[in-house]
Amino acid sequence: MTNKQATPPATTTPVRHTRPHRHAWRRDLVELAAVFTAVAVADALANLVAHGPDGSFLLVASAAALIATAAFHTWWARRHSHAPPSTVTDGTGDASDTGGATGHGIAGTGGEARGTALWRMRTTVRDEPGSLAVLCAALAGHRVDILTLQTHPLADGTVDEFLLRAPAQLSAAALSRAVAAAGGADTWTERADAHDLVDAPTRILGLATRTALDAAELPLALRQLLGRCTIHSRPSVSLTGRAQGEPAPVEGVLEETSMRLRDPGGGTITIDRPHLPFTPTEFARARALVELDALLGPRVPRGEDVLTLPEGNEITVRRAGPGDLAAAKDMHERCSPRTLSLRYHGPVADADRYLGHLLSPRYGRTLAVQTASGRLVALGHLLWDGDETEVALLVEDSWQRRGIGSLLLRRLTALAAEARCDSVYAITQASNTGMVAAMRGLGLPLDYQIEEGTVVVTARLGEPASPGASALPGHVERR
Repeated sequence: MTNKQATPPATTTPVRHTRPHRHAWRRDLVELAAVFTAVAVADALANLVAHGPDGSFLLVASAAALIATAAFHTWWARRHSHAPPSTVTDGTGDASDTGGATGHGIAGTGGEARGTALWRMRTTVRDEPGSLAVLCAALAGHRVDILTLQTHPLADGTVDEFLLRAPAQLSAAALSRAVAAAGGADTWTERADAHDLVDAPTRILGLATRTALDAAELPLALRQLLGRCTIHSRPSVSLTGRAQGEPAPVEGVLEETSMRLRDPGGGTITIDRPHLPFTPTEFARARALVELDALLGPRVPRGEDVLTLPEGNEITVRRAGPGDLAAAKDMHERCSPRTLSLRYHGPVADADRYLGHLLSPRYGRTLAVQTASGRLVALGHLLWDGDETEVALLVEDSWQRRGIGSLLLRRLTALAAEARCDSVYAITQASNTGMVAAMRGLGLPLDYQIEEGTVVVTARLGEPASPGASALPGHVERR
């Protein structure tokens, strides 16, 4: 075997190809004529200066004109020799020269330099070689950058889903027309945000991880996976004990803008998206998340906060689940009829069915407050209601007016903001001034609807609440 040493590549100098000067005699003739012309002009000027009446004045004026011309030429040359070349950005952060060779650099990309916009677009193209290339060329012709691309195969075509960065002045209608001219059909566009910049496999793995850690995350994961949609989880038996029809088959059902999946806890999960049909790929992804949830079984993440009330008593705030059903029943028995009527908007004959539904992670999240001795004294519920979110509170009579309800409400609102909910609403009676005051204490924009003594207070969420805003005055210890 022989050892071969790598040698650096030779540096080559590009060869300049020059054309031979076949007509050099023409240039020489022109230069000779210029010399004779200059001599004649100089002789005429000399005679004018020497024999004319204003010869001295003309000589001084000519010298001044020559000095002024030389000064202007020097200033102009220095200014343009140090000027930087004109550049524009192409929307990706790279600068490109816009010299006069092309003549259209600034005119063609000046709009992009003023800003870009993110779009999500979905269109159906023919399943033929080159159809996607034609579509991409049409987008490139409008200076649209393709950030991500997903394909959803169909029986008679392919649905292509894009994340695009387009010039800010390009409208959705113009984008749709360009796609239609390139062969796209059933085009749908929607403004995107920074959350959509994560690629699809990473986003799906993140949703699967959240679902694996917390059973209450399944509806949220489905909503983030499928975009704007309405999710209804219907148990097989209603709160009154009546059967609610046949559950969905194990393999699920896909019907264009609606899909039905078997709920791991019994019943059916129905997902509707009227503005955009579901694809078989989306249906398979949603079914995989539901199957993962069924395989792992009921689960609630651990973790609790120990807080000290202003009077010195310690309470613990933690997530609650079906295992807290017995303690929740005992708390209901200790509550007065008025407290229960304010919570459930009427008398509660049998709280078992209500509590089993409320404590299930399938329908939302529940926070529990217990004393140092372990007795449950308050419950706060965050319930998924289609594309809306409801909050509800119940505090035992002897523990009211200590700030526990406000604490639970702030934490539930923070959970809703983390889940990217737009708003939360509370339904209560007009006489329940404590609940209304707690909603006002959130410091969020509120909407009120009052009808026959019932008040619906809706809080519009902005940024997630800070951790400090969800704690009572005093010491907080996380475990």
